[in-house]
Amino acid sequence: MREAIVQAIDNLRANKLRSALTMFGILWGIVSVVLLSAMGEGFRRGNDHVLREFGKNVGIIWGGRTSLQAGGERAGRAIFLTAEDARVIQAQSRMLESISPEINRGAQVKSRYNAAAVTISGIEPPFQDIRTIEVDAGRLLNWEDESQARRVALIGFDMSEQLFGKRLPIDETITVNGMAYTVVGRLREKNQDSNYNGPDNNKIFVPFAVMQRDLPRPDVAAGVVSQILVAPKPWVVATLPRSLDGRTGRVEDIDWPFEREVRGILARHKGFDPDDREAISMWDTSLSTLMFARMVDHIRQFFTVVGLVTLALGGIGLMNIMLIAVKDRTREIGVRKALGATTAAIGRQFFIEGFFLTGLAGGIGLLIGFGLCALVNLAPMPERFAGMIVTPRTGLMALVTLAVVGLAASMLPARRAAQLPPTEALRSEG
Repeated sequence: MREAIVQAIDNLRANKLRSALTMFGILWGIVSVVLLSAMGEGFRRGNDHVLREFGKNVGIIWGGRTSLQAGGERAGRAIFLTAEDARVIQAQSRMLESISPEINRGAQVKSRYNAAAVTISGIEPPFQDIRTIEVDAGRLLNWEDESQARRVALIGFDMSEQLFGKRLPIDETITVNGMAYTVVGRLREKNQDSNYNGPDNNKIFVPFAVMQRDLPRPDVAAGVVSQILVAPKPWVVATLPRSLDGRTGRVEDIDWPFEREVRGILARHKGFDPDDREAISMWDTSLSTLMFARMVDHIRQFFTVVGLVTLALGGIGLMNIMLIAVKDRTREIGVRKALGATTAAIGRQFFIEGFFLTGLAGGIGLLIGFGLCALVNLAPMPERFAGMIVTPRTGLMALVTLAVVGLAASMLPARRAAQLPPTEALRSEG
């Protein structure tokens, strides 16, 4: 082994240009695998973070207007959702993880320092898990706030700065349409790129029971909510790819299982046709997550394949260089065989040389790839890109691929060298 490595180093010194070109192909291949795989992982994590800011796997249900006749009722009837509908869904759905009705309306809010027109949202505690509502000061709303109808509020980060400047708003009093509320928590600043009635940073959240009592919607009958938020169980989300892959028509025409179940429950409760997809509408972000995840996976796979092809081309270059080395050293092989070197020893010599070159170039490539990833990560990143993320899987894949390429690139030259007859080898330069 030591002799083979020394011989490989001697060959590197003797054929600097050829060796540099050989190593560059492998080196660049490994750098490509690392960079492209890290880029794909960065896109995946960045997208997951952005989705989580809004709330991962969120279903938002709105009332619509019937398009089919049902139970003697004409088509075109408006469907209004209530808190009772949320209770019915919660009692009957086997796919539901959590649920919360929500009421939104604008209001005039004042603090001791400033005033603003704000969107107020009345929510139940599960809403905070569904929508990733998290605080950087104070606490979240709880079931005691709900059951006792306390006038307490969570304030969005930007709204807190507008009403209180840089002061901490916890335990401060604000008036909402003239009614006093105590601020119990401030939301952490959210980097939210999607919403349905404004970013959370600009809102104030209060208990649902308080909202119904103090600030009901003025434009509809008593008890009507703005929307109902639901979150499916994890196994429901896990079955979505099966529904997508098993479709027979357009993606837009798929009747997703969770939405179908919710619509069926509400249809029985409110008297519309369960096949009427216009009666209610549902925005299910788990579908967006699925579609974007597939797109990112395809991009990552493409990047990985490009890197592997580049590495394979480097391996072919290495094999060609090693074959040239076998031809250049034909007489040396003949002399060694005449002095008693076995066929296995000759093959092992050239195999170790090729594998050593592969390992050396690959090791340098890994260091360069990791270094470039770290360098790129020093720069500001866009919202949906978490940076160049090198995972253990990426490193392992690069090492395994490098080993396979090294084996493949070294086997043929080693075999060619081992099979040279001693007399022909001696005669080739003689």
